[in-house]
Amino acid sequence: MAIDLNLTPPTRPSGHRFVVSEAPLYASSGEGDKPGSGRGAAGDGETSQGGALDLVLPVLPLRNSVLYPGALMPLAVGRPKTLRLLNAVGTGGTIAVVSQRDKDNDNPQPDELYWTGTSAKILRVHHEDENTLHVVVQGVERIRIKDIVQNDPYLIARVEQVPVEDDDTVEIQALVRSLKEMAAEIIELIPELPSGAIDLVNHIESPSRLAYMVMTHLAVPVEEKQEVLQEDDVKMALRKALGVLNEQLEVLRVSQRINSEVKGEMNKNQREFFLRQQMKAIRKELGEDDEEEDFVEQLRERLIHAGLPDDAQKVANKELNRLRSIQPSSPEYTVARTYLEWLADLPWQKLTRDSHDITRARDILEREHFGLDKVKGRILEYLAVNALRKDGKSPILCLVGPPGVGKTSLGRSVAEALGRKYQRISLGGVRDEAEIRGHRRTYIGAMPGKFIQTMKRAESKNPVIILDEIDKVGRDWRGDPTSALLEVLDPEQNHTFMDHYLDVPFDLSKVMFIATANQADTIPGPLLDRMEVIEVPGYTLQEKKEISKRHLLPKLLEEHGLDAHQISFDGGALEKVIVSYTREAGVRGLERKLAAVHRGVAVGVVERKWESRPLTADNIAEFLGPEIFIPDAAELTEIPGIATGMAWTATGGDILFIEASKMPGAGKLRLTGSLGEVMKESAELALTYLRANAATYGIEQSVFKEFDLHLHVPQGAIPKDGPSAGVTMFSALTSLLTDTRVRGDVAMTGEITLRGMVLPVGGIKDKVLAAHRSGIKMILLPERNRKDLPDIPAAVREDLTIHFVSKMSEVLELALDKSVKVAAPPMPPTASA
Repeated sequence: MAIDLNLTPPTRPSGHRFVVSEAPLYASSGEGDKPGSGRGAAGDGETSQGGALDLVLPVLPLRNSVLYPGALMPLAVGRPKTLRLLNAVGTGGTIAVVSQRDKDNDNPQPDELYWTGTSAKILRVHHEDENTLHVVVQGVERIRIKDIVQNDPYLIARVEQVPVEDDDTVEIQALVRSLKEMAAEIIELIPELPSGAIDLVNHIESPSRLAYMVMTHLAVPVEEKQEVLQEDDVKMALRKALGVLNEQLEVLRVSQRINSEVKGEMNKNQREFFLRQQMKAIRKELGEDDEEEDFVEQLRERLIHAGLPDDAQKVANKELNRLRSIQPSSPEYTVARTYLEWLADLPWQKLTRDSHDITRARDILEREHFGLDKVKGRILEYLAVNALRKDGKSPILCLVGPPGVGKTSLGRSVAEALGRKYQRISLGGVRDEAEIRGHRRTYIGAMPGKFIQTMKRAESKNPVIILDEIDKVGRDWRGDPTSALLEVLDPEQNHTFMDHYLDVPFDLSKVMFIATANQADTIPGPLLDRMEVIEVPGYTLQEKKEISKRHLLPKLLEEHGLDAHQISFDGGALEKVIVSYTREAGVRGLERKLAAVHRGVAVGVVERKWESRPLTADNIAEFLGPEIFIPDAAELTEIPGIATGMAWTATGGDILFIEASKMPGAGKLRLTGSLGEVMKESAELALTYLRANAATYGIEQSVFKEFDLHLHVPQGAIPKDGPSAGVTMFSALTSLLTDTRVRGDVAMTGEITLRGMVLPVGGIKDKVLAAHRSGIKMILLPERNRKDLPDIPAAVREDLTIHFVSKMSEVLELALDKSVKVAAPPMPPTASA
């Protein structure tokens, strides 16, 4: 708000009928046409009763201001209609000045004007050019338009004089006093105003002219100014002016307070700058290098750009201030500096944009991995949900399966499909909790934990991190790392992960964690509960052949410097390597065998024995030697007392042979083969049921008294446990005591009970695939495992005969050689009420 006062009253024209204020005001904020307008000629006038004057005056509209009686106003005129008005009137003429409602209207009509205005005298007209005039007008008296006489070429209206009658009541005196005090306070808050402005305000005696003078110099909307001008009651005019003045005073007070605070902050910064310059000068005199000071400033800038959260920023500022006061030669300086560099390097706010292209993601997964349909389907589900929700939260997956099936490499494909950074953390053999949560900074050589280090390498807040071998995390006196992983892998907690080194929360909720494990049994329950477990099964023969053609062979060609013309595998050669030289769920051993073949061919190429070497099933032994595995398992069960079972191990499925033998003795049962407690109990159950139903199978009871029985599971160095070998042990003992051979092409699994029931077991898919690799043709499974049949690949199901059994008698019916007639055991007696 600017107030500019003209203390010299203008010369009154001779014979003028209106009284001009004793101290006219100069108002610099009024605008007419462009802004500007003004210059009119007095029309014919007549005196009405009571001394009121009716005049016909030209009307000059103001755009964004109001002219009050007694005020001076400079105007810039540019509108054609107003120029015509001023050319017709001239210096010394009288016009009616009113305000228009819409300041953007260049040609306002009569109904778009306020009809209460001020008659004004044109004091001066200056021609700047033919399209612009500068005029000065002085408000004379308050008027009101009665009717419009003419619209073109400019407005002419019949107006009446409506002066405001001043009064001298106590209330008006109080209002005038308040108005003067408030105006004086405003003038004091604006140092640019002249010192005589307060005296001028105090010398104005007319209450109405005081209100008009104050409103003239307030930067308020036209509507508020017009309300004061239109008010006929001087008391109400004073009240409205006082209200507007109070609002402006509050704005000035707040503005002054803000300016003081800003100035104080600037003074503080200037003082700090001055002191730092002095410190630099002192260091220079002492011969000390100021590179460290420059480094601190750079570090401060890095911390600002890192976008630390508020709590972390407070810690960083405190440590930064401490760093300034520490001598660079002190060990504490290195500790503080390293800590701040870690804070500055972490991706507090950096995010990579996720790719929500499901088709592209599916193509990448299909290109890089053959099979694994369940895993790839779950990843595509996550991508779809993430595209719809866009909240950034990522699932925590745990891929459980045998070695060599592609669990770790799958993570890299997921990162590529998502468009995220990829990092891997190997947890195998981790025993110290500090490797997860970091060390306290009080220790020498303290470092953050693996997760914070990985986030720094990733340079992104939302990478894909593979937690490799999570089932092999150890625990000892140094702590339990699996317990430290609980916070990392809990979606409800990891947004405030607290590393001991950082000692401030870090958000890990945007990270997509994919853990890998060979078996879920060794993972603690609370940790396993925080992850979504996805079983990754072993590959079938056909899948291994496809993986070899698509991935392994092209990779090995490049690694060994060969091309497709120098070495080639036919279908029989690949199948021979897979079946006769490897027996695994994955393809890691297969890759090694194929690499050996490539090396052998490379030697022949270099020695010029051949230019190219086609490989078939007949000549593959030239490079790999004699067959290691013989698929035909029938040869191993050609005598009674041997049965083929199926087992699940951490490396996938496998078959095992259970051997039973008898010798003279006292009816004792001996168990060998590194068996666990549960497996020993299964052997005792099988023998108890067989003794209880010996007559049914044609076995003399004396056998159990005169002979000792020995049950052995080969590969005795390998620990074995679990209830799934129950039916196999029962079949081996029955085969031994009935002198009946178990069919060599049959493999079985299932838990047994004393009632002769066969209960379901786990790992069906891996067990069936292992049996298929070994040449088994018939599989016996518990009836309640029928639900697992869809998990077995269709090609394997077509190549096998699968029977589901619910009783041990059904097992014998299918497993024993048909030349032996076996009667069904009697049904349990039916209870009667």
